[in-house]
Amino acid sequence: MASKVIHAYYNDDDILMQAVKKVKATKHHIEEVYCPFPVHGLDKAMGLAPTRIAITSFMYGCLGLIVSIVMMNYIMIDDWPQDIGGKPSFSYIENMPAFVPIMFELTVFFAAHLMVITFYLRSRLWPFKESENPDPRTTDDHFVMEIEVHGDEKTLMAMLKESGAVEINKVEK
Repeated sequence: MASKVIHAYYNDDDILMQAVKKVKATKHHIEEVYCPFPVHGLDKAMGLAPTRIAITSFMYGCLGLIVSIVMMNYIMIDDWPQDIGGKPSFSYIENMPAFVPIMFELTVFFAAHLMVITFYLRSRLWPFKESENPDPRTTDDHFVMEIEVHGDEKTLMAMLKESGAVEINKVEK
């Protein structure tokens, strides 16, 4: 089933922020806002829930730390112990100071790479995906607020024009 959406175009991020607050105050649902650059505070103005990517990053870092400890214990203690620089290789705890840089690097490596993969999957960004951008101007100098139409369309369009929209289009989705 096709639904109607209104695309309101803005050319200034401050005007966009005021318009988003005005639209949310009138209890209309904003589907999406397309911006050429990140606008500070837009997520809170739209009422979006905070992201949990930091929690996943911490878990990926812990996974990297565990993998590094298990890997170094197996390689340097169990499988092929070597006397490097006169350091004993009888136990992992005795060699812990020498392993700290490797533990740090693998923690950062796992956190960074798995976080990027998670971001791409969560955002549904994969190779050869078609762009969902409604207008190429949103990558240059315009902001587009996409609002689903429920109720009186004329008053919504009048309110958007009053809020500083430079262009308003009605689109079938």
